[in-house]
Amino acid sequence: MLIPVLLFIVGLVLLIKGGDWFVDGATGIAHRFHLPELLIGATVVSIGTTLPEVMVSATAAVGGHGEIAYGNAIGSIICNTALIAAITLAVRPAVVNRKSLRVPVIAFFVAAVFYIANAFTGFFSRLSGIILLVMFLVYMFITVRQAFANPEESNEEESEEEGKSSLLKEIILLVIGAAFIAVGARLLVNNGTLIAEALGVPESVIALTFVALGTSLPELVTAITSLVKGHGALSLGNVIGANIFNLVLVSGMSITLNPFAVPSEKLIAGMNASFVVDVPVMLAVMALLTLPALIRGKLSRAQGIILLCIYAAYCVFQFAG
Repeated sequence: MLIPVLLFIVGLVLLIKGGDWFVDGATGIAHRFHLPELLIGATVVSIGTTLPEVMVSATAAVGGHGEIAYGNAIGSIICNTALIAAITLAVRPAVVNRKSLRVPVIAFFVAAVFYIANAFTGFFSRLSGIILLVMFLVYMFITVRQAFANPEESNEEESEEEGKSSLLKEIILLVIGAAFIAVGARLLVNNGTLIAEALGVPESVIALTFVALGTSLPELVTAITSLVKGHGALSLGNVIGANIFNLVLVSGMSITLNPFAVPSEKLIAGMNASFVVDVPVMLAVMALLTLPALIRGKLSRAQGIILLCIYAAYCVFQFAG
């Protein structure tokens, strides 16, 4: 067990340092082009932090493990929202730009409706995967156009920071940070999954909880680093953007590479547990996170606490079943 422990520590170090550089690069680019941090978080940062999900789910799908790809997508959304965003809110509630938040929220629920409708048929076809990937491209186009059409006003302090740092350095920090995060998360997931399997935990439960948590570590590291550096909007945008990409990019890529059936290992009253628990929880936590923000323009500590309680109950249910 010495080697897995050492690899776990290396992965943790890479995650922490990668998260630090990644946030510095992302916020530097946002300030340089006067773009809202929330939108940068929902696009550039989200793509970077979603890389582990893309790698894990695509590899699982190609290897014939559709249950891992399916569970990882839904489990990561639940983890991102009810754990990572919840921690952010519980520590430091923030005011949000409702205008910047509107497109990502609408995009998520449109993608979720399509994804769930496909899930209820019991099988994800290659066509549905291609449609999800097209949704990803459309979302990116709309979001980037919105970002450049509504630039944020700069201040003297930001202008001084831009003068001290070059665009090339910010891009390098972003790329290297994303690479460190992806490799670090992979090391943690691989070793953690081996331990879980050795303990006899079912593959679908591993995907919905441990793998989902492991591949969401980049979002967690980015959220914590953003909080420490005072960039709460970047963290929120990253979580929402990552949730969208879990449906349209991660799932779209996995399904397109190798279509698969919806796993049905666990049943509740004769029904697929995923439709009874996982899908409703996914929709509920995202609604709890985003709808109050759209209505009031701010997030509260109470939301974070409630979301954390939901995540704790969800994990208990998965492992108790």
